[in-house]
This record gives sequence, C-alpha cells and structure tokens, in this order.
Amino acid sequence: MKILAEIHRSEGVDVHGSTIHRTAVRAVIIRGHELLMVYSSKVGDYKFPGGGVNAGESHEHALARELLEECGATLIGVDGELGAIFEYDHAKEADFDVFKMASSYYFCQVGDGFVRQTLDEYEHDLGFQAVWIDIKDAIEANKSLLSQNTHPAWLKREIFVLEYIRQTIIYENDN
Repeated sequence: MKILAEIHRSEGVDVHGSTIHRTAVRAVIIRGHELLMVYSSKVGDYKFPGGGVNAGESHEHALARELLEECGATLIGVDGELGAIFEYDHAKEADFDVFKMASSYYFCQVGDGFVRQTLDEYEHDLGFQAVWIDIKDAIEANKSLLSQNTHPAWLKREIFVLEYIRQTIIYENDN
C-alpha cells in the first residue's frame, strides 16, 4: 500500500526507539462531494469510520465490523486502497519509547439502510454519529479545532486525508 504521510503527534518522538505497534483500517465512502464520516457531537470533529484490527482479523473483516459498530452501515465491498498513514507518538507503556500506528484507508461501498450503532464507551461519550458531509465542510470544521489544545489525537491525520481526497479525487474529477 502506498504511504501517503508520516505524522508526528508530539515533538521529540524517537521513531527508532523500542516501538509498540497498532494497525488500523479506515473506510472512505464517497457520494459526490460528500463523505460518510463519524461526527463527534462533544468535540465537533469528523473522522473516517474505522479502528484497530484485531489479532487474526483481515482488513476487510475489520472494516465491516467498524462500519457496523460506528455507523450502523453494512459493508458491501472494498473497491481498492487509498493509502496508508503512519503516526508516531510517545508511548504510554513504560517498556516502549514510541507508539506507531499504521492506518490503512480503503475505498468502500455500503448498503443504503443503517441500523443502530454499537459504540464503545469512549465513542458513546464522544457522541459519535454517522453523517454525510461535504468534504469542504469537514475540512473546515476539523481545521477550526486545531488551535484548541484538547483536539483529538487523530485530527491531523484526518485533515491530511480529507485534503488529499479533495485534491486528488473529488475536485480533480470535476475538471
């Protein structure tokens, strides 16, 4: 998979130190200029549906599980890869220097109907809601949160991917 970017969440991360890894998948679902995103009613940010891949789980199975949990959407198919983002941060675990998350983004298709979400406790606390939003509005909302010291750790990653999609896919196809 093509690497789109490497993002350092914090200053001074030793990317060559002892590393704890996390693998995640993210669904990119496009309808015209809109994307199916997960909106946090508590924070006000938009993120791509997805999350961690469990041990022994395929990326496609993880996408299906996360779409159902976070959006109440049924995965119909995976249409290809967008790319991967690597994020680095200081590890919270005492035995490690760095936390490295690899997020793989996939173009997905979902069914028309939505069922009830089955959110984790932290997702429920953040008020996660599945919404269709114009890509420009999602970028603007997420960028407005960057100045706040309490923005979610994933915000820079999601802004990067939103801008990448806008520049290379959505508005490129309008020309």
